[in-house]
Amino acid sequence: MKVVITNEAKSDLVNIGEFIRPHSPKRAITFIEELLDRCATLADNPCAFLLVPRYEHLGVRRCIHRDYLIFYRVLKDYIEVIHILHGAMDYDALLFPNH
Repeated sequence: MKVVITNEAKSDLVNIGEFIRPHSPKRAITFIEELLDRCATLADNPCAFLLVPRYEHLGVRRCIHRDYLIFYRVLKDYIEVIHILHGAMDYDALLFPNH
């Protein structure tokens, strides 16, 4: 199954890289690569991770990589990565603004 990274998730990756870069430019690059690799592995078993509690009806799942949460949906023909956020963030308002 194909993994598609949305524009929102791409923007998240840029923000993560910009946050890490002042402390370690090389680590910023390798960490973004790790996150992308983790996203790619979702294709191996897309339903392995639990649905986000209270939002099961929306089909959003989350996968953890270090301190970050990868939010995604399993659709008919592909996996859609919708956001990649730090675990300490209040993601409800960002992911589910109308709920």
